[in-house]
Amino acid sequence: MEQAIDFSRKSRAGNPRLYYTHSTLAAAFALNGDLDEARSALAEAIKLKPEVSSLARVRASFPYTNPEYVRLIEKTVFVGLRLAGMPEE
Repeated sequence: MEQAIDFSRKSRAGNPRLYYTHSTLAAAFALNGDLDEARSALAEAIKLKPEVSSLARVRASFPYTNPEYVRLIEKTVFVGLRLAGMPEE
C-alpha cells in the first residue's frame, strides 16, 4: 500500500487539478488505515469534481468496460473510498 500512496502523491504533485489522483490517494490512505488523510484527499477530489461525490456517480462516469478491471477496482479502490467516507448514493 505504501507504493500506491507514494505513486499517488507523485501524481498529485505533478498535477493537483486532477480529481482522480486525489480519489486514488484517498482510497490508498484508507486501505492503509490513515483515515484522516483519506478523508482529506477525498474532500479535495469532490471539491475538484463535485459530480463524482458518490460511488454510484463514479460508476456512472466510469469509462472502463473490461469486467476484470472493473471487478478489481470494486475490490480495491471502491473499498478504500467507502472507508474514506464516500457514500454509495
